[in-house]
Amino acid sequence: MVRPRRPRRANVPDSATAPDLVGAALERCAAGPLVVLTGAGLSTDSGIPDYRGPQAPARMPMTYQEFVSGPLAQQRYWARSHLGWSRMRRADPNPGHRAVAALGADLVITQNVDGLHEAVGTPGLVALHGRIADVVCLACRRTTPRTALQQRLEDANPGWAGRHADVEVRPDGDVDLDDTTGFVVPACTDCGGPLKPDVVFFGENVPKPRVERCFAAVEALADRDGTLLVAGSSLTVMSGLRFVRRAAQRGIPVVIVNRGATRGDDLATHRVEAGTSEWLPALAAARPSFVE
Repeated sequence: MVRPRRPRRANVPDSATAPDLVGAALERCAAGPLVVLTGAGLSTDSGIPDYRGPQAPARMPMTYQEFVSGPLAQQRYWARSHLGWSRMRRADPNPGHRAVAALGADLVITQNVDGLHEAVGTPGLVALHGRIADVVCLACRRTTPRTALQQRLEDANPGWAGRHADVEVRPDGDVDLDDTTGFVVPACTDCGGPLKPDVVFFGENVPKPRVERCFAAVEALADRDGTLLVAGSSLTVMSGLRFVRRAAQRGIPVVIVNRGATRGDDLATHRVEAGTSEWLPALAAARPSFVE
């Protein structure tokens, strides 16, 4: 039995930004096959706040169990999301998104639901948690565009957006709004069932085929001297952390680029405290000189 090689870990504090470390991390990622895992920190420079960044206040998103508990929870969700998504959909991709699209990665796994990777045409993309631009009926499972529902919400709730124009935007297309009394939530036009954004809520499982595809891409790096790059994720939830753990188990180098500590820091070969909008374009510029 061949024991998997363990990546050499850099003994680096979270705040390290030394040029030699940054250069070593760039060289590691530029030197061969790459799988990229992105999180909410990638989109903060596009004006979309994250849950766990250094400046993010404590927030508790609605769970799947709460959402399916009944009409009141769904009214509360859609009243907030109606306002938040109208702003999120106007967000533009930033240099980090464009750089990821140019890396030629074997696979890009994103935990984000904002659609900004899709907006720049990122190849080989797996939206692990779905897309907030899609809506699914919980009864008949029909999927429809969010834009169609947005218009129905506006028609059913005239003046709602104007009355709450100053509310703070929260992650995942939500806003900070307590009073949602009177908000009207349209039902599915086909069967009358309840509608839900086609995203994975907290407490809901990521579809198994997506997870299997991601594991396969990560494991394939082991025999090709490839690297798993984590960009802009705190790795707090297991849906992303499991890929870092699998890479470490297989002896695959892991590079983490993030502002603030992550749950996977002790598994990292290189840990870089940096903004993704600055670091990823530098990688994209360096990578062609290494990739055949």
